[in-house]
Amino acid sequence: MTISKVGRLVPRRLALSLTIVALVALAGPWVQTSNRASLILNPMAAFGADAVTIDRSARDYKLPDQIEWKGRPGSASQTAILFGDPAKPGLYVQLLKRGPDDWSQPHSHPNDRIITVLKGTMLIGTGAKFDRNNTVALGPGSVVRDIANQMHFDGTGPEGMTIEIVGMGPSTRNDAK
Repeated sequence: MTISKVGRLVPRRLALSLTIVALVALAGPWVQTSNRASLILNPMAAFGADAVTIDRSARDYKLPDQIEWKGRPGSASQTAILFGDPAKPGLYVQLLKRGPDDWSQPHSHPNDRIITVLKGTMLIGTGAKFDRNNTVALGPGSVVRDIANQMHFDGTGPEGMTIEIVGMGPSTRNDAK
């Protein structure tokens, strides 16, 4: 190797080494994430890595493996409460998984609810008379607003469904008479 090639490699290796040292130093847990500059400088924060500590009273979150699914007696359905409590006053967020060809009977809720279809097909109908042939099929990304005290029913397609429900508690179900 000639001296001129060695002379060009030294600055490149030095620059690479300094960049790595700077990234390690800026990604340490002692870096404050409360200002925007540190978020830009800290690549660990940009990708949500565990090395970053946030104020959970300011912004709370759950990772998929922290979601606790529970079955209902006599049903293959599963629910998971993400935030809040549907049985108590206040905002709640809940997930619901239902199997294939699973239908509810006509019912209403005392408060508005917003439902987002996450997976599968949700079939929705309205009125106090159950009629699975009078429904609209909604796929992932679709959003439904259940209007307070209005009768409705719903079911699933052949692949079942997973939905997210956001509402104000206490949430109850009033079945049609």
